Amino acid sequence: MSEGQAAAVAKLARMANQIARAFATQPRDEALANTAAHIKSYWTPKMRRDLSARVDDGETTLDPLARAALEKLANA
Repeated sequence: MSEGQAAAVAKLARMANQIARAFATQPRDEALANTAAHIKSYWTPKMRRDLSARVDDGETTLDPLARAALEKLANA
């Protein structure tokens, strides 16, 4: 992965973490559904694929709620 691609994925991780934090005060199931819905509605498929691929490669900076939302979207 090039330095530019790594920076883009790091930015996606930060964005996903911000989304997860926005919903974190809700009950877990609701927060998960809302985080996944937000990512699905506002992110392009490429953005979701890029971050999901990085998660599969061991991305560790992702909030657990954001990670669960990406997994939920991948399994939908």
